[in-house]
Amino acid sequence: MVIFEATIKNDTIGGWFIELKDMMDGRMEVCKDLDEFEEKIEQMGDDYGGHIDEVRWLKDEDLHPSAMDEIRTLMAEKRAKIEEERGDFITPVATPKEEN
Repeated sequence: MVIFEATIKNDTIGGWFIELKDMMDGRMEVCKDLDEFEEKIEQMGDDYGGHIDEVRWLKDEDLHPSAMDEIRTLMAEKRAKIEEERGDFITPVATPKEEN
């Protein structure tokens, strides 16, 4: 299985970065933003024919909550843009359970 770990970490100037690790060969890349993350994960995935089984998202224990909020917002914006371009959802939509 092709598995990558993406760990969100604090940088030294009050921001954040993503440490991207290929769990197959131990290779690691540092991504200063989501655009760079997208580019690097695509490049690393090319080594496996573009097939990635899983991306495990982690965060440092001391990551500031505002950094997580910023990342969630940026990821939601990226997802919405991709879905608009494709004309379809890229994430499963939960359906409410019927009450008995």
